[in-house]
Amino acid sequence: MPADFSLLDSPAISMNSFYPRKGWTPTPTGAEDLTIPSADGITLSGRFFPAGAGQPTILFFYGNGETCPDYDNIAPLYNRIDVNFLVADYRGYGRSEGWPSFNSMLSDSKSVLDFASALLAERGYADRVFVMGRSMGRHSAFELSANCAERLKGVIIESGRPILGNFTYGLEPAAAQALEESYRAKVNSISLPALVIHGELDTLAPVEQAVAMYDGFPSPEKRLLTIPGAGHNDLLYRGLNEYFAAIKEFVSS
Repeated sequence: MPADFSLLDSPAISMNSFYPRKGWTPTPTGAEDLTIPSADGITLSGRFFPAGAGQPTILFFYGNGETCPDYDNIAPLYNRIDVNFLVADYRGYGRSEGWPSFNSMLSDSKSVLDFASALLAERGYADRVFVMGRSMGRHSAFELSANCAERLKGVIIESGRPILGNFTYGLEPAAAQALEESYRAKVNSISLPALVIHGELDTLAPVEQAVAMYDGFPSPEKRLLTIPGAGHNDLLYRGLNEYFAAIKEFVSS
């Protein structure tokens, strides 16, 4: 019997699993604000930082409590390694409408991919899209990697782990275990080239879980980068050069 992931959409779980932040900033020079339609009519906000039509594109899903404008100063670092950077807000975050839930987060990731693919094709950009998920954004990255692999060149997971984590809090133990087993199987099915970046001292997502995730990916084209001395939220501070060198090498191979 398939695991019932609709259990994760209960208001009690959503209320304790998401930390939506509203807010927006003036559009940075060279960037473009996006309005992204979802499958059920909810409008999502996004921001696109182009580097060039011939360059690869990273479709980025951020961590809990963040928003698109939090990447105004980080996106140019992707542009410097010749990568187009497109980041989208979850429901209830940034300027997006609605309220987040686990399954709408996954379905919205497909809407974001559809929008991004159409945008890139319309403008004559290279068909070289990579999905990247940071922390909570891993769920969106896993969803696209498992179910839309033919449209992607690879997956990057930063500060992630192959479990549902907070989303099972409050469930009956048997139900939580069934969901976790099904979810782990989904992650282990991802055969895209993969790059895993993780902090050595991450206490929110212990590095051992990242290593297990990396080992579970069946693709022979994979790399694990552990940033010494880094926790969950300071990888760029602790290992900026290593971080972007690994991404540049991965999307260029």
